[in-house]
Amino acid sequence: MPLDMPSDARITIQKRNLPADFMMPQLEKADRHYSLGYIISGDRRFITPYERYDVHAGDITAMPPGLYHRTISMSDKPYVNYLIKISPEIAESFCHEVDADIWNYVFDLKRFSFDETTHSKIENLLADMLEIFEGSASYSETLLKGLFYRLLVLIKDGNATTDRTPFKSELSEDIMEAMYYIEKNYPESIKLSDVAARVGFSEGHFSRLFSSQVGTSFSSYLINIRLRHAKELLINTDLPVSEVALQTGFGSGDYLSASFSKYVGVSPSAFRSGKYNI
Repeated sequence: MPLDMPSDARITIQKRNLPADFMMPQLEKADRHYSLGYIISGDRRFITPYERYDVHAGDITAMPPGLYHRTISMSDKPYVNYLIKISPEIAESFCHEVDADIWNYVFDLKRFSFDETTHSKIENLLADMLEIFEGSASYSETLLKGLFYRLLVLIKDGNATTDRTPFKSELSEDIMEAMYYIEKNYPESIKLSDVAARVGFSEGHFSRLFSSQVGTSFSSYLINIRLRHAKELLINTDLPVSEVALQTGFGSGDYLSASFSKYVGVSPSAFRSGKYNI
């Protein structure tokens, strides 16, 4: 899930070990960070409103903030990857201190494959970054920033392929407007009929159009948006579960807990304690 990074962080890295069938349930976006992922194991398909592309072990994906996307499994191999999240401040620093063209190249193309020599360099660099990040030294951000700059240059200089498949047509403006509306108003009571009327469609037509373009039903999309924001609050605040429920549109702690059990597989408390790897 594209959970936004903590508000006081500028660069983070984690190594994730996820099951082979892990997938984002719908198109989602991060609002406050860029992300860059390196696949150690697994085969994934990335879907955006404009294109799709398949990635495999040794590939890198780059995702700018505000871009809706979804990943789905393409094999029975465990999904293991490094995931770096970068704040806009780091982006501005790189463009000013190094080269804006390199930054734009990486985050415009989004998908990269490399030769074996570059694979080795990237994996060593990422392992160093993870060790520094987990060490929490007072100067760790400075070191991480320098290594991340090196990584971007490696991607630019060592990229071998950037195969992508554009869609014949992107998501319609009406459906994108509906998605933006849900994202902005998820804490409130949102009904399919209200959103359909907002974009000028009947409930039935809007429901069919939404499902066909987004890949999930309106109700599933809404609850997963609320779950994503609930996860952010559980990770980044000490709010009680009942208050998290109120702030994310669930209304009650019982409904939030039931939704977590059904869709996440653990309780909100277990998720907060770190027993579930995202």
